[in-house]
Amino acid sequence: MAGRRRTTSDNPSPTGPAEGLLPADYELADLYGAFAAHGESDEDLDDSAVLVPPIQLAPEAELVAAALAVPLIDHALKLARWTAPHRAVDEFGDLTEPDREPAARLLGYPAEGEEVSEEDVVEAMRAWSLACDLDLIEIGTTADGAHVAVPGPDLEPAEQGDAETVLELWLTAAGIVRELAVEADSLDLDTEGGEESGEAGADEEAAEARLAEVEEAREEAAELLDEALQVLYETTAFAEPGQETVPLGVLAALLVVPEGEEPDEELLGDITDLMVMLDPMLGDLAELGLLEHRPIDPELFEEEESEEAAAAAVEASDEDADSDRFGLVRLTPLGQFAVRQWLLEDGYDAPLIGELAQGDAEALLRGISETANVIPGRELLAWLSGREPVAAARELLDAARGLDTYSPVRRLLCLQAMDLLGTDAREAVVEVVDDEVLGGAARSWLRSQGEEVVAPERGMVLWTMIDTFAAQLLTNEGEAGVLQELIRGLPVTDNPASFFGEVWRVQHPYTADVLDAVGELHLERNVAKEARKAAFKARSQSK
Repeated sequence: MAGRRRTTSDNPSPTGPAEGLLPADYELADLYGAFAAHGESDEDLDDSAVLVPPIQLAPEAELVAAALAVPLIDHALKLARWTAPHRAVDEFGDLTEPDREPAARLLGYPAEGEEVSEEDVVEAMRAWSLACDLDLIEIGTTADGAHVAVPGPDLEPAEQGDAETVLELWLTAAGIVRELAVEADSLDLDTEGGEESGEAGADEEAAEARLAEVEEAREEAAELLDEALQVLYETTAFAEPGQETVPLGVLAALLVVPEGEEPDEELLGDITDLMVMLDPMLGDLAELGLLEHRPIDPELFEEEESEEAAAAAVEASDEDADSDRFGLVRLTPLGQFAVRQWLLEDGYDAPLIGELAQGDAEALLRGISETANVIPGRELLAWLSGREPVAAARELLDAARGLDTYSPVRRLLCLQAMDLLGTDAREAVVEVVDDEVLGGAARSWLRSQGEEVVAPERGMVLWTMIDTFAAQLLTNEGEAGVLQELIRGLPVTDNPASFFGEVWRVQHPYTADVLDAVGELHLERNVAKEARKAAFKARSQSK
């Protein structure tokens, strides 16, 4: 599964919904544009870097039940059992003519009392083909040369619901259907060749050209489907329960419209083309339970000009009365499982929520602060779950100490954890109000909880200010708008020289960096100038 590249003016990529989580989620609103901000410049990073948001997979038992409930999987299992102990097949491994109608009846295709139709037989043969592809049915030859089918070794464990067997079978089937969906989308080109010229060489060249066109169309369709699945993966990762459905027009727009731009007439045409191209492929995947899909109303583009229809599709939400006419799609829990496996197979890091919450508080805070593709609040909740609040708060506060590179971020995360604990954290926080590193933040947190706390000394106030700003620098690097908002809140007096004269003396590893940021981004020239002078003094002091 090809990863999508970071958003640039030349290479737009869609964004997903953001959450207001500390520490700013490394700008996870631009999911595939995020990067670890700690000490790395944009030039140091591969422009094709992909960061996959963490997800919460459904329990394994639910995934197994969902896989077994997929009609194609159920039919493949039934046909495999039906072959026992063996059943005659033709030289191609397909069912013989006398067995095709019984196979269709076995799968319940014709209604009671009706004759088996040609379509029923086709569906039965599809299930037979899948069962053979999954090795649920094995084809062999007897000693006297007869072709026979027998159940494969995975049939029994699959019927018994063995999780590893069932999910591996389903994932293999999903990969097959995914490839077939792409092949079907590119098939039209194969039938559009020109008339034969009558000259062998010219006909051969024309055939090669058509094959090249088909292969190019197949690659484009595969890339498009992969990108669409990744957008749905992002959406599901950040959506509230029940809000995972995406209108097909919105999905297409996310794939082609550059971030921050409104689609023009040309882009609306591209959106229409993508909707029409994606719709049947998504429908194929839905048949295997990877997606929930409502196809485009076939009359939609006959009623409106394509650009008008595309514009309406982009603007439609899943709550609009007519939005279902434009197509709707949602990645199912099985779909999440499949896309994540494909990403892992392609070498991408596709984390699960809670993976960083398996160790102690130090490992938790360090893991979150040093990882770009993480949702901090969810990791903190996973770690706090089941722990005694006061003991957990003490462990987190202790882990937040230190003056290393990531320590400001750890303290920011620690405060978020205290917010999650609420009043249950009070006892532990009170114990650190006089701590040189934690005291200022602890007093501020207690005041936010309505507690009356003695104001800290000036030195502690300034140190905490630098520490808080440093955490934002680390988690919002490159986000000038966010940093300018923080700078506007600095308690700079009418005498900035006096204020920064205090600040540059603060013994904090990020004092000079914070002053540099203020000097670069503050909108008042005199304040910015004093901040730059103070940054120079801070660096001279640290040498």
